[in-house]
Amino acid sequence: MNSLERYLATVRGQPADFLPRVPILMQFAAEHIGSNYAEFAADWSVLVDANLRCRDEFGFDQVSVISDPYREVQGFGGEIRYEADHAPTCPRPPLSDIRDLSPLRDDPDPYVCERMRDRLMAVRAFKERVGGECSILGWVEGPAAEAADLRGVQDFLMDMMDDEDACRELMERCTRTAARFAAAQLAEGADTVGIGDAIASQLPPDLYRRLVWPFEKLLVEAIQAKGGLVKLHICGNINHLLPHIGELGVDILDIDHMVDPALARQALGSAVAIAGRVDPVADVLHGTPESVRAGVAASYGAIGNPHMVMAGCEIPPGTPPDNLKALCEPLPYAG
Repeated sequence: MNSLERYLATVRGQPADFLPRVPILMQFAAEHIGSNYAEFAADWSVLVDANLRCRDEFGFDQVSVISDPYREVQGFGGEIRYEADHAPTCPRPPLSDIRDLSPLRDDPDPYVCERMRDRLMAVRAFKERVGGECSILGWVEGPAAEAADLRGVQDFLMDMMDDEDACRELMERCTRTAARFAAAQLAEGADTVGIGDAIASQLPPDLYRRLVWPFEKLLVEAIQAKGGLVKLHICGNINHLLPHIGELGVDILDIDHMVDPALARQALGSAVAIAGRVDPVADVLHGTPESVRAGVAASYGAIGNPHMVMAGCEIPPGTPPDNLKALCEPLPYAG
């Protein structure tokens, strides 16, 4: 099996020779090839080179265009600053008032807006260089995450308490743009689109279900309607949201190390691939190859099939290369 065949078999619940390895690489990858985060986030060719060189060295099964949460923000008109040693920043969120969306550019065009187009160029390059060999992961911000990026996290959390209708209007616009951006990435060659909605982990279940879940559901369905697989990534503890996430219909769910694996499998059922749960700091950054191998084995044992190997979130910068090699060692499929 090649990487793509292994990945697709797992998503379909079929046996594979071993588990797909799908680590999230950003700053680590940039620095590993002698670059920096600013170049990685600003230039698609650096992002592609970093992913492919790391894939060659560490042997994983998916390349991705993940870099930072501000691709769509720039498309909406936000100012982005690049930083050499950490993710880009948005010094002034575009929206000063949740009830006034006029500062936002209407329906950003992924092929026109600079940072969105840069991501499309990365997908296109991956398709040309490894299409048919390994999975290509596109990425969009989820409705709540993008709204928080545009408004500011603390302000948006307060908005959700004060004016749910205004929040819905903003998230509807974010969802429409995310669906358009996802469709463009699929057209360029991505087989899967990740949805990052990290802020959702901070919400109580009733508020999440009432306010955020409907827009996530719309986005999941829009991506799948274009022929793409959907991967949901919500950092942190999502135990309280799992019953609702289980009704989204995603193909793959990433879970962090504090998520209960039994609850996750119960909520998702046997048809959804679950990835992650190795502690990215304690095991991957500060651990040893032996602790990483133990974490991978424990994760698989607790979650069962279908399963993909990754840390609960991105591989931290400064991770010893031998630890990432241990994470990516082939682990045989246990039928």
